[in-house]
Amino acid sequence: MVNLSRNKTLFFYFTKKDTFSDRLLVFLFHLAFFLKYYKSKSTKEYLQDFYDYVFRQIELDIREIGYGDQSVNKKMKTYVNLLYSIIDKINKWEELQIDQKINILNLYIEIKDNNEKFIDYLDKYSIYLSKIPLNSFTKSVIDHKF
Repeated sequence: MVNLSRNKTLFFYFTKKDTFSDRLLVFLFHLAFFLKYYKSKSTKEYLQDFYDYVFRQIELDIREIGYGDQSVNKKMKTYVNLLYSIIDKINKWEELQIDQKINILNLYIEIKDNNEKFIDYLDKYSIYLSKIPLNSFTKSVIDHKF
C-alpha cells in the first residue's frame, strides 16, 4: 500500500502540494479501502495486528520528522480519527453517485481539477482489492496494477 500511496502521478495530477500530510491522507484512503475489503476475508486478530503495525510505523515516521511526545500523541489521535472518518464515509462507496464521491474527497484532500479521475482511480482500486487475495499485499508483491 505504501508503494501505491507513493505514486507520484497521484500527487502531480490530483493534489495541490506533495507534503507529509497529503501523502498520509492518500495512504489512509488506500488503507480504508483495504480494511473495508479484507475485514470479511481475514481474521480480526490478523487485521488488528496489521492495523497496529501500520500505526506504529506512522508514529515512528512522525517522530523522525522531529515532533515531541505531546505532538506525536496529538497527531496520532488525529490520524486515527481521520481513518475512522474515511472508513465511515466510504462504507457504501459503490452505491454513491460521482458527486457524492467528490464531496467525500473534498472533505479530506485539496484536489486540483481532476476529481473525476481520482474517483476513477479509487473505483479501480476498490475493484482490484475485491479480486485479489490478501496475501498479494503481505507476500511482497510490489507491482500492483489496476
